Amino acid sequence: MSSTSKPATVSSTSQWPVTAYHPRHQTWPYKPSDFTRSDPSSDSSFYDAPRFVTHIDDHAIASLRAYYAAVLPQKGRILDFCSSWISHYPPAIEDAMKKGELQVVGMGMNKAELDANPILSSRLLHDLNEMSEIPSAVVGSEAASEALDASTCVVSIDYLTSPREVLTSLLQRTNKGGTVHLAISNRCFPTKVVSRWLRVSEDERLQMVSDYLWFAGWRDIEIVNLGGKDEEDEQPDGGALQRFMRSMGMGVHDPIWVVRGTKE
Repeated sequence: MSSTSKPATVSSTSQWPVTAYHPRHQTWPYKPSDFTRSDPSSDSSFYDAPRFVTHIDDHAIASLRAYYAAVLPQKGRILDFCSSWISHYPPAIEDAMKKGELQVVGMGMNKAELDANPILSSRLLHDLNEMSEIPSAVVGSEAASEALDASTCVVSIDYLTSPREVLTSLLQRTNKGGTVHLAISNRCFPTKVVSRWLRVSEDERLQMVSDYLWFAGWRDIEIVNLGGKDEEDEQPDGGALQRFMRSMGMGVHDPIWVVRGTKE
């Protein structure tokens, strides 16, 4: 494989640092073994019992909610895939949904969790590791106006065993100019995450997810730092202490990034 990577560029035009992704490979660089898991059993069984917990801390949730407030449309249709009992959307999105100006489709693995999510206009049970195609039911009809205007996924892209196929299907269900926002942290169920995720650094995970989007056909791919490792490193006195506290499992905020792309 030949690399086509270029130096990363960082934009300070928003309230968060934004790094432009540049394609690193001319062909798909990953092997089937990269997507094996230590627990290959059915995800339907693993997610059978509801988990009414949050998988990132309150600070990360607040950062993600502020990001969503800045980037998500308030008209049209949004898909929250790998969804659960909470989507971390801001009040403006909820208000638009209640007014009927916005449809929010939740697709996940546990019915009780989806039923408890008040932001959702409709709900769909679907295992993306059993069938990597995004079901046609996420759109209201074949009309372009009913296709997706944005999609979100919170700390779950690392569980998908066929991420390129999922994101290719998502692109097909998305309107031109529509966007996808994949939130990433450093928490996971280690037995269910794909094997390569556990072998590489946080920076490489972000590049890997960017690769997923690129080879699925998404463009204008960017990595947005909502409060992660880079932010700590910029603190001349506090960065080292924060990294030490994180290594000891002490009170440090969860890092949170978003890898995003646009349909041309």
